Amino acid sequence: MKVSDAMSRDVRLVGPEASICDAAKTMAAIDAGSVPVSEGDRLVGMITDRDIAVRAVAQHKGPDTRVREVMSTDVKYCFDDEEIDDVAANMGDIRVRRLPVVSRDKRLVGILSLGDIAMVGGQGAADAAGEAIAGVSRPGGPHSQSAS
Repeated sequence: MKVSDAMSRDVRLVGPEASICDAAKTMAAIDAGSVPVSEGDRLVGMITDRDIAVRAVAQHKGPDTRVREVMSTDVKYCFDDEEIDDVAANMGDIRVRRLPVVSRDKRLVGILSLGDIAMVGGQGAADAAGEAIAGVSRPGGPHSQSAS
């Protein structure tokens, strides 16, 4: 099964100059923990609820702080024509719960979450989602906010 068969196509975006308050409102409206950040037609980052909590609130930054100041700029993504099993394994390896989905010409076409993978049906999809969750749930890794 391909990523395009499971991904969410209705992707809300925020700009890097938006406030973290606006980003949080967008997340609340779509019931998601992250939103891609775009500048023009380019994907320039991702902002997560964790970015807001750890990089903004915990650092005493206010709600008018710009998304650019706290977003993750090392954006991982997948292609819409990739196999779900391969992408799910990669999500576990890189410890992310959601990936922006781009076409081969690098246009944002959707977002894929572990929940999307689990919902496509079949034991293979459930196994792939379970393995990815196990990988994401390991302590530490590139998104760890704890001091080493």
